[in-house]
Amino acid sequence: MKKILSVLSLVALMGLAATPVTYAEETVTETITVQETTTEAAPAAAAPAAAEAAPAAEAAAPTPTLDVGNTAFMIIATVLVILMTIPGLALFYGGLVRQKNMLSVLMQVFVVFSLVSVLWAAYGYSLTFSEGNMIVGGLSKAFLAGITPQSLSGTIPEYVFLTFQLTFAAITPALIVGGFAERMKFSAVLLFMALWVTFAYIPIAHMVWGGGYLASLGAKDFAGGTVVHINAGVAALVGALLLGKRIGYGKEAMPPHNLVMTMVGAALLWVGWFGFNVGSELAADGIAGMVLINTQLATGAAVLGWIFAEWLFRGKPSMLGAASGAVAGLVAITPACGFIGPMGSIILGFTASFISLWGVTKLKHALGYDDSLDVFGVHGLSGIWGAVGTGILMAPGLGGVGYAEGVTMGGQVSTQIIAVVVTLVWTGIVSLILYKIVDAVVGLRVSEEYEREGLDTTEHGERAYSM
Repeated sequence: MKKILSVLSLVALMGLAATPVTYAEETVTETITVQETTTEAAPAAAAPAAAEAAPAAEAAAPTPTLDVGNTAFMIIATVLVILMTIPGLALFYGGLVRQKNMLSVLMQVFVVFSLVSVLWAAYGYSLTFSEGNMIVGGLSKAFLAGITPQSLSGTIPEYVFLTFQLTFAAITPALIVGGFAERMKFSAVLLFMALWVTFAYIPIAHMVWGGGYLASLGAKDFAGGTVVHINAGVAALVGALLLGKRIGYGKEAMPPHNLVMTMVGAALLWVGWFGFNVGSELAADGIAGMVLINTQLATGAAVLGWIFAEWLFRGKPSMLGAASGAVAGLVAITPACGFIGPMGSIILGFTASFISLWGVTKLKHALGYDDSLDVFGVHGLSGIWGAVGTGILMAPGLGGVGYAEGVTMGGQVSTQIIAVVVTLVWTGIVSLILYKIVDAVVGLRVSEEYEREGLDTTEHGERAYSM
């Protein structure tokens, strides 16, 4: 327990929603609607002043209009995020574990994604995006009550918006799997994830994107630096500390069993991430184009940074390093992609690779934890840097979009740090409590015998390969 608290304190010190972007196409649609309404209301000018009030109010509040281009764009973005989870994340993680545990990791990612999909429809969407308090929304849209094919969210069907957000809620707990891979019971994984999405993901998502506390502060998180990556990274770290090290960790070699699979998974993550980031604009417009190039440049720079560091300090660049660098760059650019410029993206991605490489080597060794697939080192640390770096690189002088009126770089960076610390503390404490509850109910860790034999056969009765 002392080790967990000390690590959380260190992480909080190291840490020391997104404001809606005006969409060009929505602005045009609103202008046309206003002009048409004003023309129809003109005859009312001869009526008494009391009778003019209603038409004037209607003219000031244009009716939302469906945009088929934005709708098609968002459907594609949603499918891309599903691609980055299954098969992308599943293959990336599956290749990194030992052969005897490959199917268990694939199963965890696959089923967690399915589980959260159902929970999102039942209450997750409502608690995140309906009106509530500064921490969590309400239940007015539980079980998707009141949502029809005609319901709109901006210029797209609400069904499309809620499905897009579903994919974010589903991939985040799937990321956590990498922290305790090869040693946690499947039943414990499912119970923990159901509780974690409810008490960790949903409140943070509401605080950032649902009009809650962090949004009111002006914190910037375009596509999920705090909501997804820091959130998942901290939960994975707490899990790794509570479960303890894998049997033989540090004494036996535990190399990835299939780096080809890991590279394919990383490539699918890279492709799918364009849906993740670009889709968060919710419109096919100029900002989406900027997010596209920012995501590509940050990722490419991070790949080069990671293999350069390996070349410099280890003598050889590795495929695993290149794949890890790509993920670090994708994570770092996620909160920043709609607020900084292309050159800033290169800087952010390149520096993120060094930070994460330090995290998965020096920090991990110093603190002595076994984060199996380096979820905290890559997602947690690059997410923290991406969130804080957003406040710096969005400065106009550095190619960014600039700050809100009256906000300075120092003020924005301070707000970003607050968002990071709130996420670290909230998720760290909630995750610790939930792991303890799950341990008391079903137990967290498989037996030593099961772990030595491998979770594929002991938990699922299958083998990845028959040779």
